Amino acid sequence: MSSSVARPDLLSAARSIENGGTRERAREAIGLQISIFAFVLAALVALPVFGFRSAPISGAGSIGQYAAIAAAVTALVVFILGRIVVADPTRSKPLGLLDVIDVVALAVAHAVIALLGWTLTAVILEAGLIGAVVFPFPVLVLSGAAAGLTAYVVYASATRLDLQLLAVVLATFLVVGILASMLTASDPSWWKDNLSALGMTNDLSARAFNLTLIVAGVLVTTLARYATAKIPARRQGVTAVRACLVIVGIFLGLVGVFPVDRFFLLHTGVASGMAVAFGVLVIALRWWLPGLSRTFLLLGYLFVAVIVLLAVLFAVGYYSLTAVELIAGVLVFTWIILFIRTADALTLDAAAADDS
Repeated sequence: MSSSVARPDLLSAARSIENGGTRERAREAIGLQISIFAFVLAALVALPVFGFRSAPISGAGSIGQYAAIAAAVTALVVFILGRIVVADPTRSKPLGLLDVIDVVALAVAHAVIALLGWTLTAVILEAGLIGAVVFPFPVLVLSGAAAGLTAYVVYASATRLDLQLLAVVLATFLVVGILASMLTASDPSWWKDNLSALGMTNDLSARAFNLTLIVAGVLVTTLARYATAKIPARRQGVTAVRACLVIVGIFLGLVGVFPVDRFFLLHTGVASGMAVAFGVLVIALRWWLPGLSRTFLLLGYLFVAVIVLLAVLFAVGYYSLTAVELIAGVLVFTWIILFIRTADALTLDAAAADDS
């Protein structure tokens, strides 16, 4: 990320050498040390947990379950530690409530990605190695390896955080969370109702689905604030764009807070409001942010047209609601991620023009 562009606190780059900050090589060394420590600690804790016995690959009491939990705890701690490493030592103003919420949400997102990612990995391996068990010593090594690798990746993410990486984290988080909920749903016929049926039960799958939506909503509001912070446009337009994105994020989180089986009207209302806010944003963007490329604007119109067509096909009984929700969701979040990258490029270009 260019050092010439001022960034909000959450997206501040690693401290520069001139300011007495951490050198790149030193920061890399810290990441390796944290990774090694996580490896050793997870392996040592696995020793009393498994009692130096063989363990199944996935399921209750498995190495997959232990590795997923250990990796999630590691990700949560390491992300916060990474943000402390790159904190500005000259900052006199304390972090605000929104800054703290941002860091916590991102830490939780990394933890959930680690938890579900390693769980899915174990489930896939179990399907390919039916009946196999992991011997005692490999149990310790693999447990430590999962935590060590997670620590290294999360530390790199926390210390190099920018808008581009935030967009990737959001996409990965949504894909892993929803995919894990689909694969572990207690009702194999959930898709015959709608996508929200994944969050209707009281099992772990439903909790994972609802938590995914809630944290993703917070991430969208975080991205809305930082993606629009330095866009070179009229403040009224920037404020309107930010407001629409924040509404999308808040309503997305509320979809997870209010499961459809218990809060049908609230659930339907916030889901519909999210779609309306997205449509208004895409249509009005050409007036709010005139500096955006025509290609990006046309892509947004195309996405909205496809969503409207899907709604019509559902109304006439051609498509199921689940198919409409899945495709519309993919289009909406693809657009948001592309907007974040486009807005970041627009900001960097404007900063470079000011410097020249």
